[in-house]
Amino acid sequence: MAKTLPFIHIKAAKFPVLPGEDEELVNPGTYGKALAQYLEVRLKEKAYEVPFICCEDWGWWVEIKGLPFATGVCVYATSDLPENHELCIAVAPTPGSRWSWRRFRPIDTTPYVTKLLADLTAVFTSDPEVEVLGFPEDYPLSEPPPPEDGPEQ
Repeated sequence: MAKTLPFIHIKAAKFPVLPGEDEELVNPGTYGKALAQYLEVRLKEKAYEVPFICCEDWGWWVEIKGLPFATGVCVYATSDLPENHELCIAVAPTPGSRWSWRRFRPIDTTPYVTKLLADLTAVFTSDPEVEVLGFPEDYPLSEPPPPEDGPEQ
């Protein structure tokens, strides 16, 4: 059975709903573009290849290239983001063995996604404008939980 990584649950007024973001949303209330943009910059500073961010039906996806499997960061917010400033992120995929068609063999994602989670934690804990509320294993926001493996591929 694959181990799951915790969510990183944060609170920060520095990630507001951006002007025009409503027009980009696939589903109402799936905000998080400001946090996705912030992570795009901060992960590049940590030598990750981040070619794009995009809105999905469940939230925002921060794509990461250069690893031996498809991976990224899922950004989730509640529809009341402007009032409560709470968001959470998750790394996708979860740790464990994942089949790679490109390499035609299983790849152990564990060391890669564990490092990514540690780097994300360092990004948030080093920013005095971000309050880390916890690292729950269950989806911490008040709305239905997101899908487990990021965007459809």
